[in-house]
Amino acid sequence: MEAQHTIVIADDHPLFRNALFQSVHMAISGANLLEADSLDSLHKILARDADVDLVLLDLKMPGANGMSGLIELRNQYPNLPIVVVSASEERNVIRQVHSHGAFGFIPKSSDMRALVQSLTQVLEGTPCFPDDLGEEDDSESLSSKLAALTPQQYKVLRMLCDGLLNKQIAYDLAVSEATIKAHMTAIFRKIGVKNRTQAVILLQQSNIEL
Repeated sequence: MEAQHTIVIADDHPLFRNALFQSVHMAISGANLLEADSLDSLHKILARDADVDLVLLDLKMPGANGMSGLIELRNQYPNLPIVVVSASEERNVIRQVHSHGAFGFIPKSSDMRALVQSLTQVLEGTPCFPDDLGEEDDSESLSSKLAALTPQQYKVLRMLCDGLLNKQIAYDLAVSEATIKAHMTAIFRKIGVKNRTQAVILLQQSNIEL
């Protein structure tokens, strides 16, 4: 692979980040590799470098909770290919990643050959996911609905599920309670529930990680 690519490796574990850095460097000749150890540092890189071709994203970094990092990136950079590289290899996690608009999923347990093959496929423009994801179920359908939330709505929903009251959410997000109520109305409509109790129960039953 001789084409020049700018790739961001976003992972908060220095040892794995370094290992992935070396693997990608070996796999892709002349790649410009950037590193981020938090969601905040990743956003700073993307804000200053418009030529990023690919982000390799760990789901569990400082500033991210569950799928929140992926959702934020998809909303802010809809045309940027994002491949999740994660130790969470359960099928429901991979299906959520797929539903939230990632371009691929690479298990952290992948060996060099599998990693090179996956990266090659992604950079050639073909999404890379395991073949055995199966048919869409209720949790994946809900994941698709969650993907329609704005980043702020997603934060509100996550705080709601943590048991915070409207006034607490409003304080933490530095907005009015009226704004939070408006967000709640939009959230309930998008995920198909009537109130916060139904929203919490739905998410608990679906085992979706926010």
